[in-house]
Amino acid sequence: MEKRDYYTVLSVTRTADERELKKAYRALAMEFHPDRNSSHDAAEKFKEASEAYEVLSNPDKRRIYDQFGHDGLRNQGFSGFSGAEDVFSSFGDIFGDLFGFGARRGAGGGGQRGSDLRYDLQLTFEEALFGCKKSITLDHYTACETCRGSGAKEGSQPVTCSTCRGRGQIMQGQGMFILSTPCHACGGQGRLPGDPCEGCKGQGRVRGKREIAVQIPAGFDDGMSLRYGGEGEPGARGGPAGDLYIAVQVEAHPTLQRDGDDLITESTIGMVAAALGSSVTVNTPDGDEEIKIPKGTQPGDVITLKRRGVPRLRGGGRGDLHVVVKVQIPTDLTSKQKTLLEEFDGEPSKKRGIFG
Repeated sequence: MEKRDYYTVLSVTRTADERELKKAYRALAMEFHPDRNSSHDAAEKFKEASEAYEVLSNPDKRRIYDQFGHDGLRNQGFSGFSGAEDVFSSFGDIFGDLFGFGARRGAGGGGQRGSDLRYDLQLTFEEALFGCKKSITLDHYTACETCRGSGAKEGSQPVTCSTCRGRGQIMQGQGMFILSTPCHACGGQGRLPGDPCEGCKGQGRVRGKREIAVQIPAGFDDGMSLRYGGEGEPGARGGPAGDLYIAVQVEAHPTLQRDGDDLITESTIGMVAAALGSSVTVNTPDGDEEIKIPKGTQPGDVITLKRRGVPRLRGGGRGDLHVVVKVQIPTDLTSKQKTLLEEFDGEPSKKRGIFG
């Protein structure tokens, strides 16, 4: 089924600020939350509203969505939520912000979800333009090899969690809005290691380093980010891992400026070359290229080189390169040059006071 426009889902304008987004989402979440609304389409509407809020409340995702729509988000690894349970496990911290308490719920046998990670990746102008592969090293938690992430010493028997009495969930509510949240003591498992693993002290994870290969698609821009699902911190006691977000920062180019899929550069020529026509060499992403300057070129005229711009992120060729012509006017003329210009102008300069 085709996704609806996120602004339409939340019933807000395209200029809505964070306060308006939060207010709109809170109303929808309270109306369609599966624990409160048992209609057959409530879970789907709850998921749709949560997905819309996640994108529009995130400046990077919102910018990509405004420019490229749903396809732009998919190209960066974001495909939305698979269902209401995915909202609770992957995006539950939003409820603490909106309603004043946590709202994630998980299956009784699952551990606590790991935290998301952010990695700032610096790229050159050319790397972002044409795409590249990068290897990054993450210093974060990894699953404990001794207990395979269970947190228990080999051969030990688990004990029932006294906090949630084995249910793995704790009921919390505000008025009529009641939610179940994973037990903070056992991470939603309902059980605790009877004899904790010595390697991880019962947490199921330890600090470590890991290398990840990152593929940057051609046409990426400064401020965009990539999402790698399940590549964040591993969950406590066998819980699902969080996500990894690669935030891209692109270095400025000395002569080229980006404007969407187009590039802009400048070329300075003399007034004689502008009047009579000439040729100049300009820097393009594909190397230096000679272009013709038509006779009679005026300051500020633009010469466009087709398909010399940015590869389109969504496919379909490249943008253009626009060369803005600047004409340099001499400031220190010889007597002969002044005479020639006066002859060209058709009357002596003394009558108009142009050259002194």
